[in-house]
Amino acid sequence: MAQTIVKTVKSMLAEANADIVTLSVEEAMSRHGREDVLLIDIRDPRELEREGAVPGAFHAPRGMLEFWIDPKSPYFKPVFGEDKQFIFFCAGGMRSALTTKTLQDMGLKPVAHVAGGFGAWKAAGGPVETYPRDEGKKG
Repeated sequence: MAQTIVKTVKSMLAEANADIVTLSVEEAMSRHGREDVLLIDIRDPRELEREGAVPGAFHAPRGMLEFWIDPKSPYFKPVFGEDKQFIFFCAGGMRSALTTKTLQDMGLKPVAHVAGGFGAWKAAGGPVETYPRDEGKKG
């Protein structure tokens, strides 16, 4: 049986981008390291190993985020209960846009995502470290 896709990725991205805050990479870089901001990398661990990571960013695999932010979930991560701005990024900005919309709809706030993702961060000269990080470091 042939499938009929009624909602495309393109339309989902358009809906998400119309409803969320998108930061330029420069805006995200200016907030990097602030105590009231948490950068959250939603890329797959293999992407981090291959491309590197933003120092101090919290790694949260995309597939677990809804469970990690819900305080009633057995997988809740206390970091998502903190009073911070949560800025999500992926490799290029598409997964993070959809993620930001979903988590905003769940009630997480304030949230934003980085236009162009890690690729834009790296191209703009943002700090990058190897992954996995040394044991004992946060993130």
